[in-house]
Amino acid sequence: MTDKKDVLAGAGPNTRLAHVGNDPAEFHGFVNPPVVHASTVLFPNAATMEKRAQKYSYGTRGTPTTDALCAAIDELEGSAGTILVPSGLAAVSVPFLAFLSAGDHALVVDSVYSPTRHFCDTMLTRLGVTVEYYDPSVGAGIASLMKPNTKLVHLEAPGSNTFEMQDVRAIADAVHKGGAVVTLDNTWATPLYFRPLDFGVDISIHAATKYPSGHSDILMGTVSANAAHWRQLWDGNFALGICGSPDDSYQILRGLRTMGVRLERHQESAMRLAEWLEGRDDVASVLHPGLPSFPGHALWKRDFKGASGIFSIVLDGGDPGRFKAKAHAFLDALKIFGLGYSWGGFESLAVHVNLSDRRICKAPENGPVVRLQIGLEDMADLRADIERGLAAARAV
Repeated sequence: MTDKKDVLAGAGPNTRLAHVGNDPAEFHGFVNPPVVHASTVLFPNAATMEKRAQKYSYGTRGTPTTDALCAAIDELEGSAGTILVPSGLAAVSVPFLAFLSAGDHALVVDSVYSPTRHFCDTMLTRLGVTVEYYDPSVGAGIASLMKPNTKLVHLEAPGSNTFEMQDVRAIADAVHKGGAVVTLDNTWATPLYFRPLDFGVDISIHAATKYPSGHSDILMGTVSANAAHWRQLWDGNFALGICGSPDDSYQILRGLRTMGVRLERHQESAMRLAEWLEGRDDVASVLHPGLPSFPGHALWKRDFKGASGIFSIVLDGGDPGRFKAKAHAFLDALKIFGLGYSWGGFESLAVHVNLSDRRICKAPENGPVVRLQIGLEDMADLRADIERGLAAARAV
């Protein structure tokens, strides 16, 4: 008889999301795993305690709730193991600390999430790690930037705010020849639309705060490793004493069940709005990998199975001295879009993007960049709201 796991391996994404991560037979038939709150775990005798010879030994090492979420993420990622951490930024910083030491050199894509850059320029630098930023379009040319002490190369595809694509396979192959570990922040695509480990990446990073949660009320990060790097990741995380809480793990696991259908809606609405905005005279350009006009579109089409609901627009700016005023006028006129820094939730959000920290991928010169998170609202209402913002920006 065919095992359920074998059936799920060949099933569609929504079927898998509905069933991965827990076995009701293990919990008296209940569909969802219990929320197990734990710090202390008791042992039956001293010998078992000495050897930790039972499945659970202390709350930081996992509970049935956190294990269920890790198992679900491993199924989606194709990874050997996953750790849970309290935020998306922690999901970046923990593997950096696990694989880098004083005297090492790290290469980080210049289109990176700005808090990641801040961590690199402050904490990592203080700890004696040299960080160098590289052009996301470098591809196999990353080999020319590698040094004997290069130990980690970090990717983000697409890049934060401006959505530059990267040739992940070409970069990973070149980096591995130099003996370094490859990490990638895959929050934008989720493992439904891109599986980094299938393209040579060693460590896949997600801000589960975003689409896995889907409801703008949980902070969590996941870090998934291939077999060759799993033990070092786990050891580093255990040494730091960082773990995700059972309550938040339960909520993320619950959010996963609907992530597929939510992403379909996010993707459809965002693509339709991006196509409409591309034809507007008051929009200088639309930064969305799913658009054929976007410079990285061919890479996105080749490697990705879909697009999520976040992209940016460059407003027709005119006088550079008025860029901020135009962006603020656009944002202040919005009634449905909220002004907030996160994304991946049910509600639409907008933010004026600050690109002043870029060293290679400079900010567009023809207008201010506004990032749009497209939520689950009705398209007609979102379009009307954006039109309100554009009208206000034109008046500046």
